[in-house]
Amino acid sequence: MPRFAANLTMLFTEHPFLDRFERAAKAGFEAVEFLFPYGHAAAEIRQRLDAHGLQLVLHNLPAGDWDAGERGIACHPERVGEFRDGVARAISYALELGCGQLNCLAGKAPPGVADTLLRQTFVANLSHAAAALKKAGLRLLIEPINSFDIPGFYLTGTAQAISVLDEVGADNAYVQYDIYHAQRMEGELAATMQKHQARIGHIQLADNPGRNEPGSGEINYPFLFRHLDRIGYAGWIGCEYKPAAATEDGLGWRQRLAA
Repeated sequence: MPRFAANLTMLFTEHPFLDRFERAAKAGFEAVEFLFPYGHAAAEIRQRLDAHGLQLVLHNLPAGDWDAGERGIACHPERVGEFRDGVARAISYALELGCGQLNCLAGKAPPGVADTLLRQTFVANLSHAAAALKKAGLRLLIEPINSFDIPGFYLTGTAQAISVLDEVGADNAYVQYDIYHAQRMEGELAATMQKHQARIGHIQLADNPGRNEPGSGEINYPFLFRHLDRIGYAGWIGCEYKPAAATEDGLGWRQRLAA
């Protein structure tokens, strides 16, 4: 059976962030994930996790000025120092929060920078991050994101991500496979997850179009959930979707589609 983690950046947003942990636990989730913990002291988040018996399965490295529209800085040649400072900060949070893996957002390609330099910068930054995370006993993830939602994003497909990871050559670096982003960019969901199962460290979901709950769009989630069981995927599946109404009103998909 799939194991679902509530993405607290997307779900239960009717409530302040620190109150979403209780909401997730009451809704039956045993694990959570979110984009960034850095707006709160790690001790505050740890208290919420412990109080509600929740496991934190994922958060991201710092990704620049999110509110200003930045979506990562890992491919930015002029911001390598900032990226590396962010790696150290993320590790500190992850260790205090018991989070075993961190996602690195590549970012939008800066205008006027050659693709070769973008790739060199991204690979070098990932090599640094993977080495630092390995010393801490953590895994590194990279996530392809569709270029419709985020025009100009540097990492957009599974094959590109695998190629980058091959160049990095770190045994603790994996793909974060977001079913929604993959459907928009390349389709072939079941075949791709099976082909690259050993390289996928984490999966996320939403339906398409709209990025709403599973069952609201074109993706055959009952088939995909059975498929993941068949191929032996044992990781968490992060629920990173936009609820069509109040979060709790739409959670029935877990019983309907994943039974």
